[in-house]
Amino acid sequence: MANNRQFRLTTKYVGTRGVKEYRASIAEWVNEDDVVLEIGCEWGTTTDLIAPHCKKVLGTDVSAECIARARERYPHIEFAVLDAYDVRAVLALGENFSKIYIDMSGISGYRSLLDLIALLNMYSTLLEPEAIVVKSGSLKQFATNCIAWHPKQNRK
Repeated sequence: MANNRQFRLTTKYVGTRGVKEYRASIAEWVNEDDVVLEIGCEWGTTTDLIAPHCKKVLGTDVSAECIARARERYPHIEFAVLDAYDVRAVLALGENFSKIYIDMSGISGYRSLLDLIALLNMYSTLLEPEAIVVKSGSLKQFATNCIAWHPKQNRK
């Protein structure tokens, strides 16, 4: 049975559609005190764009080939091979990530939305970041149509 203590996460979710919005969010959401994890960094371009805005950034991807290319292109940035769904590997990083960027365009279909929401809840619960910025058209569309219901007497 549900109770008032469930789902009291404070992490903000920022849904973006496409690489332009995803990257444009950096200036607004990342600050100099942040430690940022990027999941799905591919060749590291966005990770490199995040780097000047924060204290530390780590770019990750499930593909060892992508990470090797990212390391070649951006040797001044830390990259690691990581499966986003491997919670133990994420926790083993030992970092207190204040912001997480997730490029989930590879699984952005509507049918994958439940997997993505589960992933967001997992990261929010375990890492407690201030915000997670996600590149997922299906998540942005879903969130755009969501309204948190409140009884009329509590609306302001």
